[in-house]
Amino acid sequence: MPIRHHLPHALLALAALSVAPLAHADLSDTLCPGLGSDAEPTRPRYELFYSPYTHHWTYSPEHRTVHALSLSRRLENGRFCGFSLFNNSFGQPSAYVFVGKEWAGLLPSVPQLSVGVTAGVIYGYVGRFKDKVPLNVGGFAPAVIPSVSWRLTDQAALQVQLLGTAAIMVGGTWRF
Repeated sequence: MPIRHHLPHALLALAALSVAPLAHADLSDTLCPGLGSDAEPTRPRYELFYSPYTHHWTYSPEHRTVHALSLSRRLENGRFCGFSLFNNSFGQPSAYVFVGKEWAGLLPSVPQLSVGVTAGVIYGYVGRFKDKVPLNVGGFAPAVIPSVSWRLTDQAALQVQLLGTAAIMVGGTWRF
């Protein structure tokens, strides 16, 4: 079996390391700084994101429906790290491993509004679609994804993510 069939499994293992506490604190701090600390043990520790809808700025008959599911480990000071599994715009199984930061309460008059950004490595744009993301080497490419969220409750929020110049992704989050 070609090695590319094993890459999604390797990404899943790396993603699990990014949100699961590790036995060795130095390694966990390298993968996700602050993962071992629990300064606020009563706050939600995880956030689940699901997106059933992505709107592309330009129509293409090759575009497929995109569904994304993400799990993040919430850390101190609005930081988080996690992974996302999704089928990309061309129907290919894909993954994204990331670290991020959220800024809540930037506008005191609108406390429900927050902005955030993630940065990480995306895998999945391969074959004839390898040039659909910049700096793609062997299906792996860096990614930076800004977002805007509207908090409905302490647990639930609506979120829009900007996917470069290609699209926006709309979904919801649940903290637990």
